[in-house]
Amino acid sequence: MQQDGFTTGAIQPVECFKEGWEIIKDEYWLMFAIAIVGALIAGASMYILIGPMICGIYIAFLRKIDGGRANFDDLWKGFNYFGKSLPVAIAFVVPIVVWFVVIMVSIYAPIIAGAVGGRGSEGLVVGTFFVAIAIDLVVGIAMTIFHAMLIFSFALVVDRQMSGIDAIKVSARAAIKNASGVAGLLGVSFVLIMVGYLAFCIGVYFVIPIMTAAYLVAYRRVFPKLENREFEPPPISAYGGG
Repeated sequence: MQQDGFTTGAIQPVECFKEGWEIIKDEYWLMFAIAIVGALIAGASMYILIGPMICGIYIAFLRKIDGGRANFDDLWKGFNYFGKSLPVAIAFVVPIVVWFVVIMVSIYAPIIAGAVGGRGSEGLVVGTFFVAIAIDLVVGIAMTIFHAMLIFSFALVVDRQMSGIDAIKVSARAAIKNASGVAGLLGVSFVLIMVGYLAFCIGVYFVIPIMTAAYLVAYRRVFPKLENREFEPPPISAYGGG
């Protein structure tokens, strides 16, 4: 069903993963290289470049999903969207930082304070641990829900040339209207990640391209391809130029 510029009820999680794999399997190693190099650069830059890297990865994968052939150089085209993707990157990274701080404070601060004050005991450690786990679980669930709202944001920046703020708003509306499908995508992703960890942990890296393809197949079902849409750099005026 079409609503507010996007489709609802079109995400079938397992089918998205199957279709994503079928689309990328003939160029799997190229897609793997694009996804892994992009992730490594984002991490090495302390996530300063996470926006351009995700945009570049998405350009390559969307080109493939739309029937074209990806090119490794597509990754660098993400830098054309550095400014537009910045609000999305901030919205994505800040909750992770907050969660990390909550974990540090809720688990370690009370234990350290008790040890320094000479009041450390097994009961304190166990009690603090379970309280901290409960707090971290609540914050983690809240972060997951918030990130689910952003699931289409980066794709909207490169595919529909939206500003970061507009992409966040539209993505949130589309995610809410497709809540069951988005939840299913996250659930299947969790299972694949667990299987990857069982494969000596390195298996996680090999499922990343499949997960990326599945997410963008879902995106394309919610936001159908526009006619004559190419992933070209935004005009200078998009950055405030003349």
